[in-house]
Amino acid sequence: MSERREPLGRVTIAPQVLTTIVRQTALSADGVKGLSARIPRRSKHKGRRAVAPGVEAVLAEGKVFATVHINADPTANMFELAQTLQTEIARAIEHIIGLEVAGVDVYVDNVSFPASESD
Repeated sequence: MSERREPLGRVTIAPQVLTTIVRQTALSADGVKGLSARIPRRSKHKGRRAVAPGVEAVLAEGKVFATVHINADPTANMFELAQTLQTEIARAIEHIIGLEVAGVDVYVDNVSFPASESD
């Protein structure tokens, strides 16, 4: 018995799905206190673009370019945190959507220190 492999129709994934995956993956990482509230400037990548506060995703030629702006915990190693985010965001996109990730840019925009009790 053989499986049917020919396409049954068209599958379209909205670019906003990519921003949701990037956002949720970043927020679930240890060391990330939140995402930047600003909308990222247009990147150098051309293609279908979706933005959300702190996140940009561009889909071009079947590849994804993602950008995330985070607020980090002051106890986190920023370099290791950024590398972990790059790996985890790429893995999530490739696993959930099946698209190749060409790049993940991580910007640490702020460090979120806890408010002191005297404030």
